[in-house]
Amino acid sequence: MATQVADYVLRRLREWGVEQVFGYPGDGINGLIAAFGRADNSPRFVQSRHEEMSAFEATGFAKFSGQVGVCMATSGPGAIHLLNGLYDAKLDHVPVVAVVGQTARSAMGGSYQQEVDLQALFKDVASDYLVEVNVAAQLPNALDRAMRTALARRAPTAVIIPADLQEEPYEPPAHAFKEVPSSPPDVPSTTSVPALADIERAAEVINAGSKVAILLGQGARGATEEILQVAELTGAGIAKALLGKDVLTDELPFVTGAIGLLGTRASYELMRDCDTLLIVGSNFPYSQFLPELDQARAVQIDLDGALIGMRYPTEVNLVGDAKATLAALIPLLEPRTDRSWRETVEGTVRHWWETLERQAMLDAEPANPMRVVWELSQRVPDDAIVTADSGSSTNWYARCLRMRAGMRGSLSGTLATMGAAVPYAIGAKFAHPDRPVVALVGDGAMQMNGLAELITVHRYRHLWPDQRLIVCVFHNNDLNQVTWELRGMGGAPKFEESQTLPDISYAATATCFGLDAIEVDDSDAIGLAWDRALAADRPVLLDIRCDPEVPPIPPHATYDQIKDMGRAVLQGDPGAWHLLVQGVKTKAQELRR
Repeated sequence: MATQVADYVLRRLREWGVEQVFGYPGDGINGLIAAFGRADNSPRFVQSRHEEMSAFEATGFAKFSGQVGVCMATSGPGAIHLLNGLYDAKLDHVPVVAVVGQTARSAMGGSYQQEVDLQALFKDVASDYLVEVNVAAQLPNALDRAMRTALARRAPTAVIIPADLQEEPYEPPAHAFKEVPSSPPDVPSTTSVPALADIERAAEVINAGSKVAILLGQGARGATEEILQVAELTGAGIAKALLGKDVLTDELPFVTGAIGLLGTRASYELMRDCDTLLIVGSNFPYSQFLPELDQARAVQIDLDGALIGMRYPTEVNLVGDAKATLAALIPLLEPRTDRSWRETVEGTVRHWWETLERQAMLDAEPANPMRVVWELSQRVPDDAIVTADSGSSTNWYARCLRMRAGMRGSLSGTLATMGAAVPYAIGAKFAHPDRPVVALVGDGAMQMNGLAELITVHRYRHLWPDQRLIVCVFHNNDLNQVTWELRGMGGAPKFEESQTLPDISYAATATCFGLDAIEVDDSDAIGLAWDRALAADRPVLLDIRCDPEVPPIPPHATYDQIKDMGRAVLQGDPGAWHLLVQGVKTKAQELRR
């Protein structure tokens, strides 16, 4: 039997090392689905419950493996559903390739069923590379460019293949006019280094400072040794953007933790008081949390020249690989003999962790959500992967989870979409089936799409040597982050009709889907629940009823935010008295020494 176009697509993906494709079937990709059958499901077709989840799973896989994540969907509605997950990949700079079906070529332009202008649809999200394949000879170049571009640009790309073409015989490109060949799959090198003159200028700026701060993002991953050398030479304190939370261990006394609205007091003071700033691999967008614009001299290192020098008035911009660039910079740095700045930073960090523990141990009704992550932090295995969703639970991931060397963690950083944590966790298990994975999810995200994806967890658990995938639900019956934003940023009380969630048992649902489940409604029971879940030999859901009035306000709250909160209380917020008590108790812990 002649090789069909669909067979060649799967063969080329195998040659690129692709072991699974996250997708959902439909008649626009029937040819490809049949080819999976002929290929004995190699690469494996991982069926999600919804195409958006497929894209998130591909993004999660790519984040935690460093390889390209591949997702697949049918024409029309299937393709549309991929968009949110692909935008998550685009905004967080993650390599993902979407293979998408299209109406048969003979019907295109005829307002046929499920016919959507896919090139217009994907034009923005796959702006780095988007192609519609209309003849078989296009395939090698189209697929290879999609993979290479995704890797080189750290971006999503898309290949559209009409349904009828998938079932035609495959013919390779000829050595002929207007036919384009391709070369075998490979991995592009990214070890570029800036010019020596630029590195020397950067060293001059850093050497001139006495209070050096370093901000790390995900682009610094892989440069840990060099970052520590720079910090030792300069006496710097180190803050981390959320996507760079796992780049460096929080056990180091000069690592101040997360920065920004979800950040720590220690990071706020590091930026407030420094005179020199080195940004490595970060596109952190909130400049109000960086030093005053005329306060610090700054140097930035980033692989992408298009993203450099746009968040702070940096004096020297070094476009290059973080590890290689720092290695070239280190010999030019002068060791600091005065360690007073470092000692100040370490004192601030020590006080922050003490404060956080006191806040996590406060009484709440029914349970303190801070303690959920604090107790996890005391127990989480060194090789664990932690995914977080978007919502108030993200605050506790950002502040309370103490990353250790070897751990990984991520979330939807720039898009900040709800519903990513569970599919990210699934993607992480396919990337590292022998490592435990924990997903921290608000109940809003669980109701949005997390519950259905528990079915996917149960279906594929047998493939994972370590079956521990723990989904922890912060069960407070409130779209809590928005509730607090209404209070703290607009001075408006909670609006019950938009904010209150239907109360369901997530544990009962998980049990129905074939997972183990543990219900918790008391802070003192949280630690034991984590012990049980982490000791299990299968996926577990933790259904923890949390107090929605434990405030996720930043430790550096502004006067305007406090004033707006008070205005919300005076306007009749339904939880007014309780939120006031919890807010005062929580804030008071920062004043203790």
